[in-house]
Amino acid sequence: MRITRSIVPNMLTLANLFCGFSSIIYFSNQQFTRGAVFILLAAIFDMLDGMMARLIKSASEFGVELDSLCDAVSFGVAPSFLLYTVYFRQFGDSGILLASLPALAGVSRLARFNVQLQSLEDKKYFKGMPIPAGALMILSYVIFYHLKPGLMADEIKSWMIVAVTIITSLIMISKIKHDNLPRPSWTAFKQRPLFFIAFFIALIAAIVSKGDAIFPIMIIYSVTSSIRHFIEWLRLRRLPEDDFTDSEVLDIQDEAFEE
Repeated sequence: MRITRSIVPNMLTLANLFCGFSSIIYFSNQQFTRGAVFILLAAIFDMLDGMMARLIKSASEFGVELDSLCDAVSFGVAPSFLLYTVYFRQFGDSGILLASLPALAGVSRLARFNVQLQSLEDKKYFKGMPIPAGALMILSYVIFYHLKPGLMADEIKSWMIVAVTIITSLIMISKIKHDNLPRPSWTAFKQRPLFFIAFFIALIAAIVSKGDAIFPIMIIYSVTSSIRHFIEWLRLRRLPEDDFTDSEVLDIQDEAFEE
């Protein structure tokens, strides 16, 4: 086995997978909070492996594929298993199908991303909600809202968990542009100051609220992305069709919704 400098980010990626596997074990034992912590740790390792790969200039196609495989478990299978264990188990085969939707959508989104990947450089936007964000959406609702006794009526909880499951899955496989996490650098801050400020406000709100604000923040993240996508769609529809050929219109659309 040949050891190269890429072993450092790859080990971080495998730590992501270990955390995802550990979360499934804890969920199966009804230890939902501990399992949720391991998914959050997986997200941290997922962020660190990319940062380390860029820092030591060891980004590679192998790393991209390994990252996707690990993400599929930590942010696809694990959240789906949480949904099944917490609520959908009671519906038998139908429950298995519904609970599997985030995993199916997340893996499909990862496959689309890898096929369309044109460079290993970091991107400002992703087409569709990134699978870690989808996992965080589901996790934050289940842990901080669904499992809290007395917060909502059981009937409302039933509708909410189904809605969160289906909507999150659809957003992940959509073509709606979602912002990538901001990289901590002065250059990046100067390019997108408002997004940086919004991100840090959201981070502080999540910490101060002890997690309760995460689910509303994720809703805002997705809604604002959808509004921006709709505005861009309207702008493209207003382009004078006579001034462009069909191929030129497609080129403009591809540029507007480029990842």
